[in-house]
Amino acid sequence: MLEQTQDNEEIITRVAALDIGKAEVMCCVRVPDETRPGKRLQEVKPYSTMTRSLLLLVDRLTALGVTRVVMESTSDYWKPVFYLLEAHGLDPWLVNARDVKHLPGRPKTDRLDAVWLCKVAERQMIRPSFVPPPPIRRLRDLTRYRRDLVEAATAEKQRVEKLLEDAQIKLSVVASDIFGVSGRDMMAALITGERDPKALAQLARSSMRRKIDRLQEAFTGHFTDHHAFLLSTMLGRIDAITADIAHIDTKIEELILPFAAAVDRLDEITGVGRTAAHVAIAEIGLDMTRFPTPGHLCSWAKFAPGISESAGKKKGAGGTGHGNPYLARILGEAAVSASKTNTFLGERYRRIARRGGAKKAIVAVGRSILVIIWHLLSDPDTQFQDLGPDFYANHTNRDRKIRNHIHQLNALGYRVTLDPVA
Repeated sequence: MLEQTQDNEEIITRVAALDIGKAEVMCCVRVPDETRPGKRLQEVKPYSTMTRSLLLLVDRLTALGVTRVVMESTSDYWKPVFYLLEAHGLDPWLVNARDVKHLPGRPKTDRLDAVWLCKVAERQMIRPSFVPPPPIRRLRDLTRYRRDLVEAATAEKQRVEKLLEDAQIKLSVVASDIFGVSGRDMMAALITGERDPKALAQLARSSMRRKIDRLQEAFTGHFTDHHAFLLSTMLGRIDAITADIAHIDTKIEELILPFAAAVDRLDEITGVGRTAAHVAIAEIGLDMTRFPTPGHLCSWAKFAPGISESAGKKKGAGGTGHGNPYLARILGEAAVSASKTNTFLGERYRRIARRGGAKKAIVAVGRSILVIIWHLLSDPDTQFQDLGPDFYANHTNRDRKIRNHIHQLNALGYRVTLDPVA
């Protein structure tokens, strides 16, 4: 039986495609031929990526009545062009280069790439990538830069630990965090020339003072002036990066203020803190109409398994693929944090981890968190409510539970006879 599909075969009447490089943009425009009905006119022309030349491009597209401009996501070169077209009222589309890959066997040039992209775009055979609105883009720039600074600080801290190991200073063996108050005081004393293990150990504070004997042994090494110079430089970089992170946090709080209500709702999710909520909003925005269902959002974020079927047989799809790395990182961190709680998400993690391992459990719980985020952002009146750690036990079929317990006892060598309690 024939079924109606949702495909739209209408050709975009006036369309342009841009093949973007660092120094040059190759523009292909296709419009109707007014003198020959059913025929198309085509113009292919290069433009410089300098602002003055791009403004000429905008004027040309406007004069030709172009209603859609399509470009590939080439590095970061697409951004200024996209933003300029957007600011002048055109309808730019950013598309994944993988979706418009040139057919094999054909020559590849910037001109041919622009023509191919334009022909594919006019037949509506591609879909746009998600580009958030300007307020979300500014927030995204800050949250991503913050993550980069955190990673830089972490790398510098690892260098400090390696430097201490090189000097046979085993502070990290005794202290769980060598960058706490006690650890920083001890490293500052090393830099100023203190080498006596007893004097260094006496700088310990609070609970660290119970480890003074071990600290004396840990500071028995060969720390030299060379190590002191390197340690001073590394700690200076860590302090500078930490100050930059605090400055970025202040700016993020300023930009996130209009979205404070959404942040508060996301903050209630198990394992999701305010920093993770900031990143989630920065990466997916607040307008969930871009993702019609939670499944669309999970698929976009690559937190849904792929589908692979051939000759009527479904094959293992492997991993989920590589999606947004910033979003994936905070979802993974939230999943690990939730796994340590006595909540629905914590129990979900433990159930899946027992059967499939920790990695699968992290992805599955991350997907659950993403589904919750979609619902909270789709309806401002929705509030997060934990289902409780006993959700699975209360909703598991009674006969199935009995059958599973019988199978387990049979596997242990017992014959089971059921005698219901009155």
